[in-house]
Order: sequence, then C-alpha cells, then structure tokens
Amino acid sequence: MLRYGRWFLPAAFLILGGVGAWGLIVTGPRVDPVTPDRIAPLVLVTEVAPQDLRLRVVTHGTVTPRTESQLVPEVSGPIVWTAPEFVTGGFFEAGEALVRIDPADSKVALEQARADLARASGEFERDTNELERRNRLAEQGVASPSQLDAAVAAERVARAVRRQARAALSRAELDLARTELRAPFRGRVRERSADVGQFINRGTPIATIYAIDYAEIRLPVSDSELGFLDLPLRYREGDGAGAPIEVRARFAGAEHRWQGRVVRTEGEIDAKSRMVNVVARVDDPYGIGGEAGERPPLAVGLFVEAEIVGRPVEGVLVVPRASLRDDGRLQVVDAEDRLQMRSVELVRAERERAVVRGYLESGDRVVLSPPAASVEGMVVRPFTADEGAP
Repeated sequence: MLRYGRWFLPAAFLILGGVGAWGLIVTGPRVDPVTPDRIAPLVLVTEVAPQDLRLRVVTHGTVTPRTESQLVPEVSGPIVWTAPEFVTGGFFEAGEALVRIDPADSKVALEQARADLARASGEFERDTNELERRNRLAEQGVASPSQLDAAVAAERVARAVRRQARAALSRAELDLARTELRAPFRGRVRERSADVGQFINRGTPIATIYAIDYAEIRLPVSDSELGFLDLPLRYREGDGAGAPIEVRARFAGAEHRWQGRVVRTEGEIDAKSRMVNVVARVDDPYGIGGEAGERPPLAVGLFVEAEIVGRPVEGVLVVPRASLRDDGRLQVVDAEDRLQMRSVELVRAERERAVVRGYLESGDRVVLSPPAASVEGMVVRPFTADEGAP
C-alpha cells in the first residue's frame, strides 16, 4: 500500500497540472497575426524651376594705378618753390605747377643765345649781300670765279651758323620753361624726395606720382572658369566691350562696392598656375560718387574681391551642390511622392550650388537628404525646410 501511495501523489499532480494547462489554452483569448504598415521615409526637398541667368566668376586682386611715373627735372639747380600739393598723398591736376627751380642760370643762357642769334643773323645778312654783289660783278665779267666761290661758301657758313644759333635759342627757351615742373596728368604724389633749398641735378628723380583718372585691377582667372566668361584673349582698350564687374572690399569694418568693367586680358596662360590675368578698370577711384562721401576711395594697394559678370545661359536649374550625385544624377520626388532619378548636364559647380541643365516635370522636387537605402519608385514623405519635418 505504501509502495503504490509513493507514486500516486506525483502522478496526480502531473495529471492535474496538464488538465489545468489544457483548460487555460482552450479557454484563453484568440490572437490573430497582423502585418504592420510600412512608414515611408522622410526626405528634405526643395522646389526648382528652369531659369535664365548670367554666370559670374569671383576672383581677387590688388588695385594699381593705370600710370605711375617718376618726376624728373630736365635742368639742374636749387629748388626755390614747391606747390602745397607736392607732399606725399597730395592730389594735383593735369598741367598744375608742382616744383620751380631757380631760373637765374637759364635766363642768362637765354640772353646769351639771343645775342648769338643776333650776331649770326648779322653775319648772314652781310654774307648774303656780298654774294649778291659778287653775282652782279660776275655777270659783268669783272669778278673772278674764285671770288664768287668764296662768297658762296661764306654765305653757306653764315646760314649754318644762324641755324645753329636759332637751335641754341630754342634750347635756352626750353631750359627756362623746364625750370617749372608741371604735372603730366591728374594724379597723386606717392613719394617725394626733394624739397625747397635742395640742389637737384638733371635726370635725378625727385618724386613718384601716379594717375587717378581711373584705377586698374589685375585679376587672375583660372583656365577652368574662362569658359563662363565672354572674354576674348584681347580687348581693344576703350572700345566699351568689356564685361561688367563689381568690386568689393572691406574698409574700416564695413563692406564697400564699386562698379567697373573689363578692358583687356593679358592674353597669356601661365603654364604653372593655368591662370589668365584679366585687367579691370574702375573710373574715378578717388571720387565721392553718389554716396555723399560715405564710401572710402578705391585706394591704390587695396586688396579687393571682384565679381565678373559672365555669359548668359538659358533654361538651367540651380540646385544645392549636395543634391548632385557622383554619377551626375539628381534624386527627385514626383507628384505622387515617389522617388525618381533624373540625369542632368553639369554646367558649373560652385561651393554651395550647382548649375545644371536637364528635364524636370511639373511638380518634381529635388531631394536634399536622400534616404539611406533608396530605390527608384519608392514612396517617400517629402517636406521642405520652411515646413519642417512632420
């Protein structure tokens, strides 16, 4: 009896547990499997449309004067007067007197030249009369041939001496006029090296001056960007055919702008840098202009940024640089919010944007943030930066 009771209790518990588990399964709620809905990925898009625009090239350069020369005296002597504008940074007009050299020696030389001319003219007149007299005598058969030849030679020598005296007088008059140095153009003094009381010699530079009617800027343009500009290898200066240009510079904590134009190119491509130097001109760089003096002058030596207006292009798309794939295609979202691929022609790639040419349908939006795993035709949820992510 004890032997059967030893196995009976465990078996009973097992049977009761199995019956209880079966009852729970039978009477429990029924769960039907449900397939979850797929959520379309979010993509950031921007709307673009074909447009006509002018390409622009940005470059940098330093302002230089169109003409710079040294002021050199053509006579020697002490300086007796200088103009108030004859200082470093001083402005002057064309033809304005800048320096006067003591004219005393030049005046003495002028009087001597006048006296020499008067004497030579008198001798020429005397020898001319003598030649006429000898000719009359020769016609009468009185004068010998040797006497006539001597009169002809004397008249020729007197004529040459008179011509030499006239040249000396002209030189003396020029030397007197050259004691006053006048500005050859409208400009500014860069540096002077002489002052009142100093003795200067002929041919010794006393100042460096430059013109201010317009300034020039030498701008390097890369070989790859030449195709965006309507620039032949040479412009005929002054023909007005240069491309417009905007010059920008920061001065005294503010940005200022000037308008100019391209006047020529240097015509050679540097073999090392692959650059062509384009020369731009800005008229009246020191003029007040229309800003009532608020804009500083476009001073010589100022480092500037220049934007050259290039050739027009039609029917192009301007898209963010990040949206252009390496294979030259764009991801777009069509009107049904499906992802599509469009092949485009790259016209120009800039730092922040790309100019492309291609066909986009009405309602297409360019994808800026493509999904990690994208398949053409997949449904996406587009949103713009203004709208924000849903």
